[in-house]
Amino acid sequence: MSDEDKIKDAFEDKRWADIRAESSWQIFKIMGEFVEGFDKLDKIGPCVSIFGSARTKPGNKYYDVAVDIAKKLTLEGYGIITGGGPGIMEAANKGAQMSHKGKSVGLKIDLPFEQEPNLYIDRDKLISFDYFFVRKVMFIKYAQGFVVLPGGFGTLDELFEALTLIQTKKIGAFPIVLVGKHFWEGLFEWVEQTMLGVYTNIDVEDMALVKITDSADEAVEHINKFYSKYIHAPNF
Repeated sequence: MSDEDKIKDAFEDKRWADIRAESSWQIFKIMGEFVEGFDKLDKIGPCVSIFGSARTKPGNKYYDVAVDIAKKLTLEGYGIITGGGPGIMEAANKGAQMSHKGKSVGLKIDLPFEQEPNLYIDRDKLISFDYFFVRKVMFIKYAQGFVVLPGGFGTLDELFEALTLIQTKKIGAFPIVLVGKHFWEGLFEWVEQTMLGVYTNIDVEDMALVKITDSADEAVEHINKFYSKYIHAPNF
């Protein structure tokens, strides 16, 4: 029997009633993930979510700048939230723990090929999720800002999710810093010239939603400047 036939038989054996029952139980699992996430993160206080590639190795300039940014942010009173994995996530959690008062949070996603969580997450602040969309809510709900370093599809997904929610006023605006001019400037030149200039699919004001820099100090200063008029508080 071919693989196609096996898949077809598997679907034919699964009755609609079974699918409905499975979906009903899935709702409770999703609710459970939201409850656990809210319960743990409510106690942490204002944080900055830091994103970037899991493939970035120690010694890479972006790994080092992620460590520096996270350390500087914790000294300003922010906790650090990452996806809990290696690469930029590890670097940010490492930087958070280098400060005595830094809070280092890891929101891990359970995947068949996922590596172990990095060693720099506070053990009481490691949360595992099965559902990407639940984890994405946590990244945004408890973030006072995003710092985004070079990464892949997942990094871009988190960035444009936040931009969409801010643009549509589903959440309050918060600072978004893109670190790595060589990586980001080409993308946002296209956004400005094509998405805005040719097709007018966004507004001029939307271009001001991001700050692009190579400097850890500028990244931290941008976030601090944004909140110089506000008290740190959860977004939702």
